[in-house]
Amino acid sequence: MKYVVIIGDGMADMPIHELGDKTPLQKAHTPNMDRIAREGRLGSVRTVPEGMQPGSDVANLSILGYNPREYYSGRAPLEAASIGIELDADDVAYRCNLVTLKFINREKTMAVMEDYSSGHITTEEARELINDINSELGNDKIRFYPGTGYRHLMVWSGGSVDMECVPPHDILGKDIMDYLPAGSGGHVIREIMQESVGILEKHPINLDRIKDGKNPGNSIWLWGQGKRPKLPTFYEKYSINGALVSAVDLTKGLGIYAGFEILEVPGITGWLDTNYKGKADATIEALKRVDFVYLHVESPDEAGHSGNYHYKIKAIEDFDKLVVGNVMDGMKEFDEYRILLLPDHPTPIALRTHTADPVPFVMFDSRVKMENAGAAYDEAITERNDILVFDEGCKLMDYFIGSSWM
Repeated sequence: MKYVVIIGDGMADMPIHELGDKTPLQKAHTPNMDRIAREGRLGSVRTVPEGMQPGSDVANLSILGYNPREYYSGRAPLEAASIGIELDADDVAYRCNLVTLKFINREKTMAVMEDYSSGHITTEEARELINDINSELGNDKIRFYPGTGYRHLMVWSGGSVDMECVPPHDILGKDIMDYLPAGSGGHVIREIMQESVGILEKHPINLDRIKDGKNPGNSIWLWGQGKRPKLPTFYEKYSINGALVSAVDLTKGLGIYAGFEILEVPGITGWLDTNYKGKADATIEALKRVDFVYLHVESPDEAGHSGNYHYKIKAIEDFDKLVVGNVMDGMKEFDEYRILLLPDHPTPIALRTHTADPVPFVMFDSRVKMENAGAAYDEAITERNDILVFDEGCKLMDYFIGSSWM
């Protein structure tokens, strides 16, 4: 048996008036996902436990079968693993976004969060900015490490983990003064963020971006802190060897801790220009040597954060055609296989951030064809009375792998 989990990050949404009160999933042309919905087991799953923040870290941990209440230790340590940073027991890792702040006073002490991604700054540009930040602000206790695109890391040896830090994508258009890090050690983080502005705002990279009409990375924003997690491997849980493909360090880091092979695919970005087909091809090739692949696509989530439903519809349609369609075609070379399709959480266009609402899923088994006449893959699945319902997301993987459900 071969298993594939296909994640359309943030794909679920809410009805949008301009779309005739349909969601982007309902508006998009998705023949491949709709086919799976007609022929598979339909369900609803709550991937984020009540009271926990609806981040991709918590949600993907849950989907992979790990109870976040037991195993979650923060977002940044997962990303650290992805870029090869080994954390000591007393290290605290922080996600370090390159963001665009719109300053509203001359002293630059008041600002609005204009862009959490600095216009989806390139990895090459960002690397130079982060390296210069490390040269100026790094020391024997604090180091900065370049990652991918706008996503980077800071590691604070012996640092504080007990503070409230807000994700920048949750405060778009808002005054940052109400959302600065607070709690034990918060003054250190606030000072570092403030000092980064003086280094970045006149940096040649940013001056060139402004000249080209692009958003500059004129500040860092620190959040998602945590210490090294302790997870059993996926093989220890399910006796299955696996692989993972994603453009996002967070998901790749989770795969590393789970003991997966991390698939390298040229041209994957996490945005609309990502190499969708390359991910699908890598998945099919990997299944010739392992039995499980976790295929993660970030672009619907990024589109949700942008607030642009045109972007989200395009991301969903490309996901359906180039990922789901190609995976379905490629799986035909295996005798028996199962596919699990779902978002990790909703990222509604209207909110531009994540919610913890249950998401629709479908399980497809090559050995049995269900009869869900007229079904389509969208949020309406969660309202049906003939579906599987998982209130604990970490139980979904047990069912997907362990149950006969035929």
